[in-house]
Amino acid sequence: MIREGINGFCMALADSVPGVSGGTVAFILGFYDSFIGSIHDLAFGRRTEKMRAVRYLAKLGTGWAVGMVLAVVALSALFESHIYGVSSLFIGFIAGAIPLIVIEEKESMREAGKGIPFCLLGIALVAGITWANGRIGGGAMDLSQFSAGMAVKLFFIGMIAISAMFLPGISGSTLLLIFGAYIPVITAVRGVLSLDFSYIPCLIFFGCGVLTGALTVVKAIKICLERFRPQTIYMILGMMIGSFYAIVMGPTTLEAPQAALSLSNFQPVAAVAGVLLVLGMQKLKARR
Repeated sequence: MIREGINGFCMALADSVPGVSGGTVAFILGFYDSFIGSIHDLAFGRRTEKMRAVRYLAKLGTGWAVGMVLAVVALSALFESHIYGVSSLFIGFIAGAIPLIVIEEKESMREAGKGIPFCLLGIALVAGITWANGRIGGGAMDLSQFSAGMAVKLFFIGMIAISAMFLPGISGSTLLLIFGAYIPVITAVRGVLSLDFSYIPCLIFFGCGVLTGALTVVKAIKICLERFRPQTIYMILGMMIGSFYAIVMGPTTLEAPQAALSLSNFQPVAAVAGVLLVLGMQKLKARR
């Protein structure tokens, strides 16, 4: 219970930061296959598989919910005021994780001929999404004012964003920023937590989109991991490499945009802490 809760908590903290993916954390901590498999079983499995998936996801989801509420209520100010420290931390986190994944997936890494094109595709995908985030500005949305058009838009935004959250390297938060929905959704969640229920209709449609996207993309990911694992692992690594660019550009996506991460504002101590953090997680995983 505690282990799954901590895993979910770590995923939520990553999902709440533009440029970082909860899927990356799941992959690094070694429960990505279990996470994807449980969601797949919940939707498509037999009765016993569904029950096992419910138990697992309930534990993971509890930790995720606590982490996301904490991020929305308490950590958003930290990200704004110490964004370069947070970005440097995640640079170190990803840099420390990539070699570990290469070692763990050494069988898949041997098929470089099949995998390198997918690695390049993963890099291009994440970098392209990040680049688009800086070029496409979605208009501000007021989720307290419900309309049919807003409901349809939120459904598809939720569907696309949650699909990204399952993929290491692609941040669902970044996609929400591209669609102009990141701050409105955060504001709506804060509003509901403050007992302002005018946001609930829009959040329901957003949630339905999230559920639809989750069921759709999980089926595809599970098939890829089972039948095309080398190509999938290489693409995941490519997306993680591409996430360096997403993290560097992360400060420019804040509500009050700041300069991109550079050598002048990079914080080496935070980066080293990120490397040590992922090594500690790896050691803890090995003990388990």
